[in-house]
Amino acid sequence: MLRRVLLGGGLLLAAALFTWLGTWQIERRAWKHALIDQVEFGLRTAPVQAFGPGNWDHVDRRDAYRRLTVTGEFLHDRETLVRATTELGSGYWVITPLRTPAFTVLVNRGFVDPAHRDPATRPAPGGATVIGLLRLSEPGGGFLRSNNPADNLWYSRDVPAIAAARGLGQVAPYFIDSEARDQAGYPVGGLTVIRFADNHLVYALTWFGMAVLSLVGFGLVLRRAP
Repeated sequence: MLRRVLLGGGLLLAAALFTWLGTWQIERRAWKHALIDQVEFGLRTAPVQAFGPGNWDHVDRRDAYRRLTVTGEFLHDRETLVRATTELGSGYWVITPLRTPAFTVLVNRGFVDPAHRDPATRPAPGGATVIGLLRLSEPGGGFLRSNNPADNLWYSRDVPAIAAARGLGQVAPYFIDSEARDQAGYPVGGLTVIRFADNHLVYALTWFGMAVLSLVGFGLVLRRAP
């Protein structure tokens, strides 16, 4: 009797867990579709001027992936390399401050492989007009790896931390992923991930199916009870 009670209780708990996981996947699917719609809308629109200090308090997730344009001067002596894995392999994002008359913004100029980590191996334009996608700061670091400013080890594009480490003072609370890919050599821009896997419905149906099987098992336990 006790064994049946424990088995039945376990099956009910499993059914509840699988139902929760299925519901979570449905919610993730809705979030993913909203993100895809947001990215596609941003890519279709003409670039707008990068948001200055007067608008920084209003920049949030709704602005992510908007196309921006900004003109200024690159501060190459304050460049930061952030570890990256891209379609071109493993290497680094080249994060360079761009100083405008009104503010400074970090620009992800693109990807370099380890052979082009040294700035002397690649072009260093002075004045530039950048067109790219607004990206929100990535605080903390990467998966199981924390940024270490003291040792100049960076695993995420943490805007406040990079600005502090490079003595930039107040900078825009976002960075810009350059979309340029036609430049010669490195860094290679235009590698922002704008296609996202959408398998959440399959996962949800799988979890819901397992919940149904758990309930079927619970029913069989009840039928066998004396």
